[in-house]
Amino acid sequence: MAGVVPPIRPDADPAGKDRSPYRVSLSDFVDRFCLSVDRSIILRGLIDLRAQLHSIGITKGFQWIDGSFLEHIEDVEDRPPNDVDVVTFAFLPVGQTQVSFFPTLQPYLDRDRVKTTYKVDHFIRILPQVNIHDVCYWYSLWSHRRDGMWKGYVEVDLAPTDDTHAAGLLATKIGAGFQP
Repeated sequence: MAGVVPPIRPDADPAGKDRSPYRVSLSDFVDRFCLSVDRSIILRGLIDLRAQLHSIGITKGFQWIDGSFLEHIEDVEDRPPNDVDVVTFAFLPVGQTQVSFFPTLQPYLDRDRVKTTYKVDHFIRILPQVNIHDVCYWYSLWSHRRDGMWKGYVEVDLAPTDDTHAAGLLATKIGAGFQP
């Protein structure tokens, strides 16, 4: 009702573990949030960024997805979302270290470049080196709107197994004229 993903499921067990970040497939994410031309462009950018990460060997981990993209920002602020906010929590490819893999990963650490190219405000955190304070930072940042309202966000697996289906679903929705 407030135009945000709820942070918990109050109709179920409010203290239960079924809460934000909600684990969803990439296809379900595309199906739920592809509601306009602006959103389809952002989703295409997300899928393309994932394809680039997969091409350099980043295929294990997960992504937390948030921002105004997960809100009914069109109704709340009378504007489309500008981008989607994503933190990729990833394991390095086998045999790589942060030092050896940095030159390959560096283009995807350039927030301005990634945002311009893919419409994704992107951050990467390497697993298992992430510390609890880093996790707490993202959780506390993303569990509230800027006005302080509690909200939820989603988690999508980083594996490429659903990306082709999600891209096909996006193409179908574009062809259907964004009928929710």
